[in-house]
Amino acid sequence: MKWRGRRSSTNIEDRRGGRPRGGARRAGGGMGLGALLLLGASIFFPDAVPLLQMFGIGGQGSSASSYRQNGPVVRSGVDDDTRQFIGVVLADTEEIWNQIYAQPGAIHEERTNDYPEPTLVIFSGRTSSPCGPATTGSGPFYCPADEKIYIDPAFYDIMANQLGAKGDFAQAYVVAHEVAHHVQNVTGRIPQVDAYRRRVSKTEANQATVRLELQADCYSGVWTNKVRSVLEEGDIKEALNAAFQIGDDTLQGRNGGHVNPASFTHGTSEQRVSWFFKGLKAGDIKVCDTFSQPYNAL
Repeated sequence: MKWRGRRSSTNIEDRRGGRPRGGARRAGGGMGLGALLLLGASIFFPDAVPLLQMFGIGGQGSSASSYRQNGPVVRSGVDDDTRQFIGVVLADTEEIWNQIYAQPGAIHEERTNDYPEPTLVIFSGRTSSPCGPATTGSGPFYCPADEKIYIDPAFYDIMANQLGAKGDFAQAYVVAHEVAHHVQNVTGRIPQVDAYRRRVSKTEANQATVRLELQADCYSGVWTNKVRSVLEEGDIKEALNAAFQIGDDTLQGRNGGHVNPASFTHGTSEQRVSWFFKGLKAGDIKVCDTFSQPYNAL
């Protein structure tokens, strides 16, 4: 991806160099919006599952440390590169989603306001969010409660070395996917899914979350279509490979566990690749309706 020397977003909150402190507070109980999209953490890293269980499915809530910045932030050259890269990708999402959001009927019936750009929090090791603690192992996630995306850049090493998802555009796909969740939130889709999940069985709730995740993959494909001018050879392959490597069936199989479709919350590898490619090919979010067709047809 051609990113050096390009505009970087100003919607970056860099928490590296700080540390969590005591004084834990209660993150809301039940399966609220924050808990629902913290499920997005396990998109990438299966070790997030125990953390996710704390948040909600069972409704006990969790505690999270508050955050304090301590002294100057010290960053290595690699960290500076990564921050700049993430900022450029976020800026690209802002440009594209501002364009889409401004088109009446594209993503809502009428344009009522400008696209509310999300903030992306970069942290190191651990920080807090209204949705609970963010850690390297939890993976990147979007928190609807504060409309922020949380990413520890060290997770990119986990992607490359443990998940087999290498390349800068695989990393860009991570950002694009979480931004897609923000779009779903500000347009009302996440609140709708959250309300539905509260009144149905666990299997039906999981299926609704799969629809949400596949739509986010499709939105990521649409975004990729619209940034073709900055792509390099191999970038599309990197994104498709990342989508494949984080399918529920692939993750469960990699861990040596039983592949249980009823427990899927993000879709199979084939589904994730298919919906990303559908958005990529069309370049139009109208093809991303994962909610109007039978579940077994996704």
